[in-house]
Amino acid sequence: MQQKTFNVLFLCTGNSARSIMAEALLSTMGKGRFRVFSAGSQPGGTVHPLAVEQVQATGYPLGNLRSKSWDEYALPDAPKMDFIITVCDNAAGEVCPVWPGQPVSAHWGFEDPAAAIGSDDEKRAVFVKVFRQIMARVNIFVSLPIEMLEKNAIQRELKKIGETGA
Repeated sequence: MQQKTFNVLFLCTGNSARSIMAEALLSTMGKGRFRVFSAGSQPGGTVHPLAVEQVQATGYPLGNLRSKSWDEYALPDAPKMDFIITVCDNAAGEVCPVWPGQPVSAHWGFEDPAAAIGSDDEKRAVFVKVFRQIMARVNIFVSLPIEMLEKNAIQRELKKIGETGA
């Protein structure tokens, strides 16, 4: 029996750091169970270099990283999402497009590492911290027996993951 592959979209405002790192982490940690995408409500058009630095360690193909609008995933020919996860407070409060198929949604809020100030080492430390927080939540997510859970149970579990202190 072939295992279902779930489509997951991580959303943020700028799609330059948190959602990009989440895309790479779930793609690699999910071991083929997930097709993962990221997008922003107001994408900046570039991926933050310190996010790229963090993603490099995962083995995720850096050529796949690009800052893009969530409008791409609201088009009729876009992949149908099973899960939509916002990773910044701005995107969680915005009016989102209508997603076909009523995907399970959750909010996993993280500090914006792209807004960090200070020396390069201080900024890098914020990226490392947020990357590890995302990794912890993704690790919980990939451990869920998704095929055996009802949609409402998945919704509860995703919400709990977002509330964990990382």
